[in-house]
Amino acid sequence: MTVLVGYVPSPEGEAALRAGIDEARLRGEKLLVLNTSRGDALVDPRFAQEPELAHVREDLAALGVDFDVRQVLGGDAAEEIVALAERAEVSLVVIGLRRRSAVGKLIMGSAAQQILLDAGCPVLAVKAAA
Repeated sequence: MTVLVGYVPSPEGEAALRAGIDEARLRGEKLLVLNTSRGDALVDPRFAQEPELAHVREDLAALGVDFDVRQVLGGDAAEEIVALAERAEVSLVVIGLRRRSAVGKLIMGSAAQQILLDAGCPVLAVKAAA
């Protein structure tokens, strides 16, 4: 089995990654880190650039965690996470949450909400430290 982390280069993404590492170690499972971009990766701040991913890989290797890091271009983050969770025998999905206004959620929707509702396995939603 595998623990899947939806990663973005942000405090919320780092919190999700830390929680995912803890869960993978606790469960004795592999860690799968997924980063996606909805459109042009050069302008999407959620898309991790290679130096950021290299840092993630180095940290995971130093911690002795069995891991895989993947990136998907042009996909919807929630849909990609839910689909990968189904394909990769994922026991737990870990996502970071950020504070949004009610209007922001109404206009833009919530990827976290979609993952929570659609994932076929447990989802751990974490907040970044204040």
